[in-house]
Amino acid sequence: MTSPDSVLPARAWRRRAHAAWLADPRTDLLSGLVVALALIPEAISFSIIAGVDPKVGLYASFSIAIIISIAGGRSGMISAATGAMALVLVPLVKEHGVAYLFAATVLAGVIQVGLGYLGIGSLMRFVPRTVMVGFVNALAILIFLAQVPQIFLTEEGVDASQLPLNFVFISAGLGIIYGLPRLTTAVPSPLVAIVVLAGLAMRFDLSLPTVGDMGELPSALPGLSLPDVPFTFETLGIVLPFAITLAFVGLLESLLTAQLLDDLTQTTSDKNVESRGQGIANIATGFLGGMAGCAMIGQSMINHRSGGRTRLSTLASGVFLLIMIIGLGGLVARIPMAALVAVMIMVSVSTFNWRSIRPSSLQAAPHTETAVTVATVAIVVITHNLAYGVVVGVVLSAVFFARHVSGVVKVTSVVDPDNVERLYAVSGELFFASTNDLVHSFDYDAVKVSRVEIDLSAARIWDTSAVAALDAVIARFADRDIDAHLVGLNPHAERLHQRTSGRVAADGA
Repeated sequence: MTSPDSVLPARAWRRRAHAAWLADPRTDLLSGLVVALALIPEAISFSIIAGVDPKVGLYASFSIAIIISIAGGRSGMISAATGAMALVLVPLVKEHGVAYLFAATVLAGVIQVGLGYLGIGSLMRFVPRTVMVGFVNALAILIFLAQVPQIFLTEEGVDASQLPLNFVFISAGLGIIYGLPRLTTAVPSPLVAIVVLAGLAMRFDLSLPTVGDMGELPSALPGLSLPDVPFTFETLGIVLPFAITLAFVGLLESLLTAQLLDDLTQTTSDKNVESRGQGIANIATGFLGGMAGCAMIGQSMINHRSGGRTRLSTLASGVFLLIMIIGLGGLVARIPMAALVAVMIMVSVSTFNWRSIRPSSLQAAPHTETAVTVATVAIVVITHNLAYGVVVGVVLSAVFFARHVSGVVKVTSVVDPDNVERLYAVSGELFFASTNDLVHSFDYDAVKVSRVEIDLSAARIWDTSAVAALDAVIARFADRDIDAHLVGLNPHAERLHQRTSGRVAADGA
């Protein structure tokens, strides 16, 4: 007979599994189909950027999507081959060949798994809101800019005489995407737009650019094999720098995307599990002949806007992608790019945080926060690398924060009633950026008593720079035959002071 103690955990597990996979199967499956259709041209484009066969990006996209749906820590997030990862791989492929790309992908996955176990996901709390706003806005701009060649038919070999018809198709697609939800939300409007426009193009045999023009779709499943590289330290020396870069760029984009979806859905995700899941997906992808990938914020936004919320939507995107490129490649190749461009324009518009550029918001926000957001956007748009922009934004935020905190150190003083000693009270954060002001805040030559007491109960000592500054203050009083004492140190500050006082250089001593 089954005991009640064993039944309750089983029921709780079934409830969690149902919420993670089967909360709304119909919507998740349809959303996954929309994402799969949008993944095809992007995966091909990223393969071209990396200098490899289109099948490398397509294999990566479906394998990563399927694996991350099981191993990842964020439901409803789409991961696949991405442009940021492709850019990292360009010199490796050019100098050493595609086999080294597979080896770097596997090694990057191993590093990501290790970082996941080390708790790298907890570092997300150091990314300020202003950087997240800049990250999102920059991504929206990049998504739109990527569509410009397809909008104006400026790519080489494209028939520019079809420009008016291309405009009509894109406009019709946007009309369906934004207009259909006013009538019904039973089917995702981006999917309807793709089906309707593809049907019209095929029915009237219109010569618009198609998915097939981007590159040849594979016709067979990938095989499982080891990267064809020598297993030597020389190979490791070639691959390791690229693998480290791939690992950090991939995790940065993945964790930022997970945080964005957390905010949009008002739910939480396990960033460390996501880090390990990304690593597992990349390891498997490298053995399957695919390139390294990570979370795709654009595709994740398509999934979110189409109603995809559970792991099933992510799994469906990978499975549908596999079915379409292997079983329906001939049909998919005839889908006009104008239909997918309309979807991506919708994603760009919906991703951008329009509230952040309202005059009222700009006037209310501190200038330093606006500067961080603008710098993040500018660096990303200039370099086309989200990781660079986020790093610059975080560094700028840290600099502005340190500057602000260092400016709030205050020193006040009074003479005791018996005129025996002078009492100083120090308040604020004492660290490397505030120590210079601290040393010069005391009126050494104005002190006419023989004893000084410095009360630090309202201050916080953070580093040895603060200890050195306090030593310098005491030394300056000693030069004037004044006996200075520190009081009010909290336990942490007292331990730090006892351990390092007199052992670090004191400026101005």
